[in-house]
Amino acid sequence: MHFSLLLLIFIFTDGVSSKKVCTYQDVLDYLNLTKDNSAFKLTRPVLDHTHPTKVELDIFLYAILAVIEKTQTFIPFIWATMRWNHERIFWEPDQFCGISQVAVPRDLLWNPDLFLYEMIQKDESPLNPYVLLSHNGWVSSDEDMKVVSTCKMDVHKFPFDTQRCNITIASAIHHVEELRLLPCSNSSRATQFSREVMKTQGEWDFVQLSVTNYNTSFSNRLWESLVYTFTIKRRPLLHVINFLLPILFFLCLDLASFFIADHRGEKLGFKVTVLLAISVLLLILNDILPSMSNKTPLIATYCIVIFALMLLSLLETILVTYLIEKDLASREKVRLRDNWQDKTERVKMQECNTGERPKSCCACICKVSAGEKQNELMPVAEEANRSIQSGDNHVLLLILEELKELQKSVDLHLNHRVEGGKSVLWAAKINKAFFIFYVITVSLFLPFIFIEWHS
Repeated sequence: MHFSLLLLIFIFTDGVSSKKVCTYQDVLDYLNLTKDNSAFKLTRPVLDHTHPTKVELDIFLYAILAVIEKTQTFIPFIWATMRWNHERIFWEPDQFCGISQVAVPRDLLWNPDLFLYEMIQKDESPLNPYVLLSHNGWVSSDEDMKVVSTCKMDVHKFPFDTQRCNITIASAIHHVEELRLLPCSNSSRATQFSREVMKTQGEWDFVQLSVTNYNTSFSNRLWESLVYTFTIKRRPLLHVINFLLPILFFLCLDLASFFIADHRGEKLGFKVTVLLAISVLLLILNDILPSMSNKTPLIATYCIVIFALMLLSLLETILVTYLIEKDLASREKVRLRDNWQDKTERVKMQECNTGERPKSCCACICKVSAGEKQNELMPVAEEANRSIQSGDNHVLLLILEELKELQKSVDLHLNHRVEGGKSVLWAAKINKAFFIFYVITVSLFLPFIFIEWHS
């Protein structure tokens, strides 16, 4: 029995010890893949030079780091995966304990000479030092890249705009007969996967990632390129709150200023203040938008039209104020002339008052008051005549002078208030006509500009 147990232990240990042990280095030794062997990295990895090397590529969007309208720069953070076939590499996984993939340093193998057309700044992200080598010769490489690229932006509908920025990938020296670029994923899968891995978007919403393949002709040869188009849409809430609504509020304040009295200086100062506030917002807009654009931005049209309306409103207020001041000047001339006439009449009345007979004084009273309304002063004159006969002529003459001045002031005020001068009438007509024009223009312009923004 002891002999049988020992025999079983021997068979078991012999079976364990006979199991084959493999390492990745065994695969590299079998392929003779070393730094000294330049056969794998110097030339394009094909056994027949007429066979093109197929490079399959995928790009996914991780984050939108920045979109700078002033310099028209698009900065995404992307994940690029690439694979190509190396025809000089092949091994049987069964011969190496089932090893089907080996991670090797990137500089041991040939790499496609791909570059990005739109990149304007060198990528500072650390390069992945390894590539994954499969037993059938496929080489896979994954990279995370911060791409600083130029993008032709259309800010015509800012801040309700949608931008489309391209990243074009092509080979530097290999034409289409030597190297083929093929997308691994179609547009829908690339869009879906990008939404799943999206980390941050900031001011922008990611809409779509589309991929197209096209050929360009140069030096009588075709060069193949892959174009990845990132469609992003701006989130307009911040700009609406900080820019569009304040300008609209200033416009409402300018409309409300028509209810301020024109003969006061507050209306003119108020309109100047509102106009200066719009000027400050225009300076802020100049810092946001690029200096070169294919079309005039709608927000610039929005600001310019409102600024022009406020400027016309200010000029109209200046004109109305000028007409009112002109009318007040004419009133002042009339008042001075009437005062001079009153002084003259007073002198005559004083001379009459120093006479000997009361009859002459009554005649003077009648003579002085000939230019006045007889129906209003007749009772006063009769009372004065009766008082003069009783000996109180001096006091009553003074009362009569005060009544005459009061009557003239009231008549002058009522005439100007009811009828007004020609300048005041023209000022009222201009003010009314411009207010109607202002309201109609604003009512038509605002719906039009908002329809254009959302069309």
